[in-house]
Amino acid sequence: MAILDGALQQMRTVPEIAVRGKRVQSRLLLPSMGGASQRLGTALQEPLLAVNDAGNWPAYLSLLSGGELARRVESALRMLERCHVCPRVCGVNRLADERGECATGRRAVVASYHLHFGEEAPLVGWGGSGTIFFTHCNLHCQYCQNSDISQLGEGVEVAAEELAGMMLQLQRAGAHNINLVSPSHVAPQILAAVAIAAEAGLRLPLVYNSGGYDAMPTLRLLDGVVDIYMPDAKYADEAAARQLSWVEHYPQVNRRALREMHRQVGDLEVDPRGVARRGLIVRHLVLPERLAGTAQVMRFLAQELSVDTYVNVMAQYRPCYRADDSPALRRRISQDEYHQAMAVALSAGLHRLAR
Repeated sequence: MAILDGALQQMRTVPEIAVRGKRVQSRLLLPSMGGASQRLGTALQEPLLAVNDAGNWPAYLSLLSGGELARRVESALRMLERCHVCPRVCGVNRLADERGECATGRRAVVASYHLHFGEEAPLVGWGGSGTIFFTHCNLHCQYCQNSDISQLGEGVEVAAEELAGMMLQLQRAGAHNINLVSPSHVAPQILAAVAIAAEAGLRLPLVYNSGGYDAMPTLRLLDGVVDIYMPDAKYADEAAARQLSWVEHYPQVNRRALREMHRQVGDLEVDPRGVARRGLIVRHLVLPERLAGTAQVMRFLAQELSVDTYVNVMAQYRPCYRADDSPALRRRISQDEYHQAMAVALSAGLHRLAR
């Protein structure tokens, strides 16, 4: 706790957290620094919502007092010894700092943390989503728009206390949630940080913002910890996933994971102001030439989860990283392709589509 106390003291004076002589990139503007950013305007002066009005929200608070959260942390960290945190099951000893497919050892690596106003509206509200971008990924998408982080490893290793400090700093800056971007390979480290941050006053819901390639044992440890799941549903076709993201069995693994996430948190619930409290948000990036299998993905969401699933059918594909290696990925999608994707979502019965 001494390390955490030092991190908390530092948060009162600087807008970013020093990590062994380096600085994790942060674009936070704190109220204590002479006023919040103009972008936030008067929004930060809005009365805060009652985040624990039922005594069990955010979800992890109900696990904190009885010691269950600490037990979950211990179980999760043991998974690192012969790593099976994600479905790749590399089997390396990450507790000894060995590296497998995700190139991450004992400590999580963070590229940046800041208030994000470009996420889905229920996450952004008026105060922003408190995003923490983790370095590396358990997928190798050849068109990744964040390849400098996910594939090339830009970022700084952080201890659990330092990660907890980032969460608390985002809360202080006015975030509505803690948005964990690319968390699948560092779920144990996240759990450890959440336990520390919750003891120190963290009261924001967690958003588990993943590529959708998540292991069932890990998701079970997150049951009752995560309030909002936001996975991708990238592909309906196994061959496309293998070619474009270098991963096996993506559709099967993804569908199991989405079913489990929905079982845990249900359909998205928002408060009277439209800010997300709990539930599932699914993202689907439309790819050229129907490579993502949009029609099949939408039918799965409607028929096997719920027609009330909140879905973001995303049009922002652009050729990045190694997309030129695949002829079909060398162009953006057309307006017709996007309109067709929206049409198949609606025809499947889905009606809560992000705008």
